[in-house]
Amino acid sequence: MAKPFNLQPLLDLMQTRADEKTRQLGQLIAAEQSAKSRLQLLEQYREEYSQKLREAIGQGLTPMALRNYQDFIARIDEAIEQQRLAVARSEQNTSAGQAEWQEQNRRLKAIDTLSQRHDARERYREGRQDQKQMDEFTARKYAGKADQETDE
Repeated sequence: MAKPFNLQPLLDLMQTRADEKTRQLGQLIAAEQSAKSRLQLLEQYREEYSQKLREAIGQGLTPMALRNYQDFIARIDEAIEQQRLAVARSEQNTSAGQAEWQEQNRRLKAIDTLSQRHDARERYREGRQDQKQMDEFTARKYAGKADQETDE
């Protein structure tokens, strides 16, 4: 019978941690994509609003209306800048998450390699034991035939 892998609880723990890091990395990537999408929407909205301003200027605009457009565009610009910072933070978080994921998978692979080596040693040991039993069986079988021939 094969001996159990002594580090199996550690291997199971490493697998659980690797699964958790994978899940966390997926969340970080999704958050980064969401932040980039929001930035793109803000930039599109600013472009559309700037186009409306240009059209309004072409049709004639009161100083008060011009000021309102400019103030609103300034607020959009602030929101865009804040969103760019959020995207940068999200990219940093994703990068850190990838590094953690890689490190955890490296650890898992190391323990898994030990487990595979253990399994290979056990298969080899069992194979040798089976071969020894077969050799003993064959030796008894031929020894029994030799005894029968000498009795005759």
